[in-house]
Amino acid sequence: MSSEPRLICLLGAECTGKTTLAQALAQRMGGLWVPEYLRRFTDLHGRTPERHEQLSVLKKHEDLEAAALETARSQSRAWVFCDTAPLMTAIYSDHVFGDASLFPQAQRLHARYALTLLLEPDIPWVADGIQRDGLAQRAAVHARIERALTERAWPHVRMSGTLEDRLIAAEKAVLSVTT
Repeated sequence: MSSEPRLICLLGAECTGKTTLAQALAQRMGGLWVPEYLRRFTDLHGRTPERHEQLSVLKKHEDLEAAALETARSQSRAWVFCDTAPLMTAIYSDHVFGDASLFPQAQRLHARYALTLLLEPDIPWVADGIQRDGLAQRAAVHARIERALTERAWPHVRMSGTLEDRLIAAEKAVLSVTT
């Protein structure tokens, strides 16, 4: 394994267990966890972002990842687990507002990840604050994520089942990442 930390991205539609799995992987593998910036935004503003704020959300998440990567370097940690990615902001911007303008930047940033873990929407829906669109949107967003990953041929592994099933499969997939 190289000394440069590897970015691992967790993607999935709303309420598919990204945060739980990212935190568990960071703890189990001695890595760092990058929280989803959207949660911070909704906590600060009491609402979801508007169309003109989407680029700022994307950039703030990118900043969180960059800071975690620097910390991982300074602490000689091998892994940084990113709870979602700028690509999700681009997908939601297109899905909610019909604005595809964030895709070029999000795609450029996504190429940095050593691996993407795609969380299947096979766990029960649990409402998660004001940022969530609801169960009805989960399948449509999941299909958009799958399409984005496939079109660019980004390395990804599907995660399904219980948290323990996902954790075992994710750890195996992460450890298989080579330079």
